[in-house]
Amino acid sequence: MHRFKELTIWKLSREFCSDIYEVTTSFPETEKFGIINQLRRASVSVPSNIAEGCSRKSNKDFSRFLEIAIGSMYELETQLLISNDLGFVSKEKTQELIEKLNGIIKMTSKFKSTLA
Repeated sequence: MHRFKELTIWKLSREFCSDIYEVTTSFPETEKFGIINQLRRASVSVPSNIAEGCSRKSNKDFSRFLEIAIGSMYELETQLLISNDLGFVSKEKTQELIEKLNGIIKMTSKFKSTLA
């Protein structure tokens, strides 16, 4: 069993979640139950799945939860691109967030490969 609070990927994904909450505060009110909700739910899902996976007794189970977290990260990337397309996030901010997200994806994938 791993201690999720000690994992860099968990810490970084929590920070990224805060970034998403911050950036979505400027979205139109009409998106409260649309893209804002989607982005926030996906961003919360990432550290949550990492933490839940840590509670599993086998590395195979933990690896599955990391796969789910990675899936949520790709979902976030897509939603950020759509938010940029709709003019809710600047191109620069979108690129900044996606670069940060890609770093977390790489770290998570590498960590996942050590569990096999």
